[in-house]
Amino acid sequence: MATTFSSLPQLYAHGFDTVIDVRSPAEYAEDHLPGAINLPVLDDEERARVGTIYVQQSPFLARKLGAALVFRNTADHIEQRLSHHEGGWRPLVYCWRGGQRSGSFAWTLQQIGWRADVVDGGYRTYRRLVNAYLYEDPLAHRLVALDGYTGTAKTEILARLRARDVQVLDLEDLANHRGSLLGEQPGGQPSQKAFESQLAAALCALDPARPVVVESESSKLGKLILPPSVWQALCAAPRIRIEASVAARTAYLVQAYDDILSDSERLRDRLSPLRAHRGHAVVDGWTALIAVGDKPALTQALMEQHYDPAYEKSRRGRTVEEVARVQVALDAQGLSVAASRIEEILAQL
Repeated sequence: MATTFSSLPQLYAHGFDTVIDVRSPAEYAEDHLPGAINLPVLDDEERARVGTIYVQQSPFLARKLGAALVFRNTADHIEQRLSHHEGGWRPLVYCWRGGQRSGSFAWTLQQIGWRADVVDGGYRTYRRLVNAYLYEDPLAHRLVALDGYTGTAKTEILARLRARDVQVLDLEDLANHRGSLLGEQPGGQPSQKAFESQLAAALCALDPARPVVVESESSKLGKLILPPSVWQALCAAPRIRIEASVAARTAYLVQAYDDILSDSERLRDRLSPLRAHRGHAVVDGWTALIAVGDKPALTQALMEQHYDPAYEKSRRGRTVEEVARVQVALDAQGLSVAASRIEEILAQL
């Protein structure tokens, strides 16, 4: 038997003790069910080897080798990684399409006495449910967007709102990107599929009856694209505009972006493509400030000559409902005060 799931929230609320992805490490790394552990029954090299034999020699020989490898690796997982589980353990297993890999693994666990089951249709079923949730169905949540110039600490305000039990969706955290030209984070970004998995899981964990605060973003975060349901809801979301002085924003960004501001070569490389948009004279001015290490002057110049004009252009291109403006001091106390004020505004919406 296999367990059938008809919706993404139903799958996330599966009720099993452990979710096991038995696909190869490369398949798992690209994307997997949130929280699933990887116990591959064929590693990347073994999977390629079996596939080559299937195509170039015969399906029978491939299945014979595959079976030997699958049961050998399954035995290793049972001895090394699963032996601590008691008899009542209930694992949910999946592979690419709910076929031989997950079926063989789950059957072996069942023979031991564990109450294992497989996902009907495997990972392909999961991806269909994610696609339907993010690409076909309208978002069930009511978003409220924090808007404002770069450097108004919107991400930090989100964190303070979450600490107050306000529902928050942190897109930049899910994308591992700060949402700007200089927004790269250590470790790089997840794949588009992995981003969508984390995003869908985060949304399914939120209460549709309560508003969800999200930072206003463009349709892309680094290399990742916001799925249609989220992008459309974000475009339609009422705005709370966060405001701070240029001096305060400069000081805040110098500290927040110190990693890239301290990497002159990388910084010049990231800014060079803007010559086509801002002109050689402007970018040469930034390069001169990089050369002398004047981080505050460079930061202010980038805001006034690039980020703020880009923000204003974006605002002119869309009609949004602005429900409030919040002036913020960009220190710990000021951010807490801003979060408290936003919580009051949300209660009135």
